[in-house]
Amino acid sequence: MALTDTMTNSPPHSAAPHYDSGKIRTIILSIGALLFLASLDQTIVSTALPTIVSDLGGLEHLSWVVTAYILASTIAAPLYGKLGDLYGRRNIVFVSVGLFLLGSALAGAAQSMTWLIVSRAIQGLGGGGLFVLALSVIGDVIPPKDRGKTQGIFAATFSISSVIGPLIGGWFVESFSWHWIFYVNVPIGILAVLGFASAFKPTGLRTKHVIDWWGALALSVTLASITLATSLGGATFAWDSVEIIGLALLAVVALGTFLFVESRSPEPILPLPLFKINVFWVTSIMSAVTGAALFGGVTFLPIYLQIAKGVSPTVSGLMLIPMTAGILFSSVTAGRFMGRTGRYRVLPIIGMSLLACGFLLLTQIDQSTTTAQFSASLAIVGLGLGAIFPVLTTAAQNAVERQQLGTATAAGLMFRQVGGSIAVAVFGALFASRLSSQMGGAGEAFAGGAGLELGPQTLRALPAEAKEMISAAVSNAIHPIFFIAAGLAVVGLVFALILQEVKLANRMVPQGE
Repeated sequence: MALTDTMTNSPPHSAAPHYDSGKIRTIILSIGALLFLASLDQTIVSTALPTIVSDLGGLEHLSWVVTAYILASTIAAPLYGKLGDLYGRRNIVFVSVGLFLLGSALAGAAQSMTWLIVSRAIQGLGGGGLFVLALSVIGDVIPPKDRGKTQGIFAATFSISSVIGPLIGGWFVESFSWHWIFYVNVPIGILAVLGFASAFKPTGLRTKHVIDWWGALALSVTLASITLATSLGGATFAWDSVEIIGLALLAVVALGTFLFVESRSPEPILPLPLFKINVFWVTSIMSAVTGAALFGGVTFLPIYLQIAKGVSPTVSGLMLIPMTAGILFSSVTAGRFMGRTGRYRVLPIIGMSLLACGFLLLTQIDQSTTTAQFSASLAIVGLGLGAIFPVLTTAAQNAVERQQLGTATAAGLMFRQVGGSIAVAVFGALFASRLSSQMGGAGEAFAGGAGLELGPQTLRALPAEAKEMISAAVSNAIHPIFFIAAGLAVVGLVFALILQEVKLANRMVPQGE
């Protein structure tokens, strides 16, 4: 059977209760607000970190304020997907939001760095669920042919929150205090979950299930080891240190244990038979590649803008808007295309091609690059990402049975998160090495994030020759990152070409409890 244009029928799904347009809008707005908060908390803290350290101390643990959230959310995501399938997404949404808001309140009240890090981990346990459940709930109330539009909106929400997070964080620090970065989640989150509860009703059905706790533990250890190794390697510990090698070996052993347990579990966290479905395993790989290209490539753009170009943190955030606009336009267009035609295979092919072109253009940026050139390159990257994101989730959901919808959604997000975290760590080590070789000790201090010697404020006071040298060094150090990101996009394009197409149909799935 040819893999190019062959289209198969979707798996059967049971009938679901009818939702009027008002309730659907309420559900989408409520879930969108919760997703926005969870996504925002990945970046909003960045501009507040220097102030937090000055208040709480603990500079040596600074990175854990970010790592704790990402690590906890990565581990929690697949668990929420399975629990949502087993016990109903409505109930699990309440658990996820409760943990997220509890962590937010505790983080806002933090009086020490340890307190803040633990609170951020609790936040992440809830935030990881919000990422998965937001997309799964849409699968419960909207037919597959129309899901692409909403998934596109959510993809844009994720992008916008990532860009404006540092802007909002800086505004809160200057206008109020860093504590309000976390406190603001509480009233918004409560209003959003009340709106969700009023529109998304339970079915009243209860079924006894066996939770695959051993599989969950093995998967958690695997993801934790990978995340810790990539976040600590090259920074806290050398890549060839006993600690990093030990974490890598632990990840391999835990992964083998997970596969063994899952092959024998009656209700596995990540059913291995899903990987026999072309759409599932191909979109999972594409999710990892896209996450690596997005987080690994785009993470370093603010460094280029603030250090090589000398703009302020606020302006650097504004200069990322072309990417956001590209994602918004492309994702909405992709959603409409899927809704009108029921097809999607061509979209990631176009998206990966644009993504590769955009990153190749970014390899040419330097301190003399004009704003128009930079914006055009970034817009092409955004157009590529926007064409990919809605397809990955919608296609995977459409290809599996309703009972595995949340599991499939969680898997895609997990692969994207893991791909991104690994890429950020590897690209960060590459950037630090190249910058250090050109600038000596100053490069190490800046790239390691331990010093503020090369911040925008300090750069303004330096002689013109020094600023030119630093700008050139940063530009040269960042180029290989975009070359690798372009290569990852080409890898994604190869897998997009072998993606099968399961025609999207206006069929509904039962509502979660």
